[in-house]
Amino acid sequence: MRLWSVHPRHLDRQGLTGCWREALLAQAVLAGRTKGYRSHPQLERFRAQQDPLAAVGAYLEALADEATARGYRFDRSRIERPPSAPGAGPVPLIPVTEGQLDLEREHLRAKLALRSPHWRAAGGEAAAAESHPLFRVVPGPVESWERAAG
Repeated sequence: MRLWSVHPRHLDRQGLTGCWREALLAQAVLAGRTKGYRSHPQLERFRAQQDPLAAVGAYLEALADEATARGYRFDRSRIERPPSAPGAGPVPLIPVTEGQLDLEREHLRAKLALRSPHWRAAGGEAAAAESHPLFRVVPGPVESWERAAG
């Protein structure tokens, strides 16, 4: 499971659609609808939130927004607690460390070099990747929940 901390605009088509599927799986885990992936370390940052389903809903909504901007149609009805729903309150930003964002940026660059060099050449991958809109960048090393070596 890879729930990218980088902004969805930096993901190629495969990265964006894969992240959507992974985040839907994360939502199912957080809602208690599946037994698999319950102890996956990337879920720690969502579980630490006051309302984990609202947090993953905000994550999914930003992915759907990027998909729409590219002309894709992600099924927004699959988002259980979208922040744009009537009566939904704001979802607090989740901190992500600079070290984590740097690690993910390098991991993404390596993936893009192999599977989507045209995406990199067209500017889909930026030198200083922004974070996903749900996250607030803070100083620090790679997150304790990260398993990837880069």
